[in-house]
Amino acid sequence: QVQLVESGGGLVQAGGSLRLSCAASGRTFTTYTMGWFRQAPGKEREFVAAITWSGGRTYYTDSVKGRFTISRDNAKNTVYLQMNSLKPEDTAVYYCAASSLTYNLGSADAYDYWGQGTQVTVSS
Repeated sequence: QVQLVESGGGLVQAGGSLRLSCAASGRTFTTYTMGWFRQAPGKEREFVAAITWSGGRTYYTDSVKGRFTISRDNAKNTVYLQMNSLKPEDTAVYYCAASSLTYNLGSADAYDYWGQGTQVTVSS
């Protein structure tokens, strides 16, 4: 069992930056692939980014490439999402998730554990 808690969301103007954090507890954190998803009202949850347990491989959805960076600090049991050049269409609740897999990571079905979410709002 893994517990995940997100933090760092808030309200920013377009072009601004935020860094989201996800703190993990419970079973061994370092064996899990970690991902970020987001969900806007009335829309399906969509993949944003993922990072393998070693940090050696990262994945991003096309709409955030070059703007967002996922990273992890295994000693702190924490994964981060650095969000730069934010756009209004980035507005959503952002969720941290953990997977025992290293494939199919763009699908929510690959993930076993989820955090409660943190709101990110980007104004025009």
